[in-house]
Amino acid sequence: MDIENVQYADTRGLSDREVGDLLAAHHVGVLALADDGSAYAVPVDYHYDGESLILRLSDDGESRKLAYVEATTDPQFLVYGHGGDYESWSVLVRGEIEELDPDAEGIDAATVNDWFGPVRVFDETVPDLELRLFRLVPESMVGRATLD
Repeated sequence: MDIENVQYADTRGLSDREVGDLLAAHHVGVLALADDGSAYAVPVDYHYDGESLILRLSDDGESRKLAYVEATTDPQFLVYGHGGDYESWSVLVRGEIEELDPDAEGIDAATVNDWFGPVRVFDETVPDLELRLFRLVPESMVGRATLD
């Protein structure tokens, strides 16, 4: 391959404020999990409270993602976007994930509806689903964007 003629786009690191603004402005990202040598990535609705990410997962009793949440020692969460062919940004959050007790945290149905989009139902029926909330406490948050 002739790499001299490959196009490149310059990028820059995002400030902590820019990272926080992007996380607050968006509500869907990709949760990356792993179990030994097996990877699993799933789109997830989230809420950023300025300190951590609250993730909403659903459980039908056979949830593959929840099995991976339990097995993963280094979860990562990716939020990204683009504004054209070559304009893009991304935020990668690494940290620890813990399940929340909504009642103990004072999170009710109105709060869930305010924080997240509608729950996507696939082959399940609503009565068969249990909503579970998790907090991803960041150990690091790194953002990059193409230069204007």
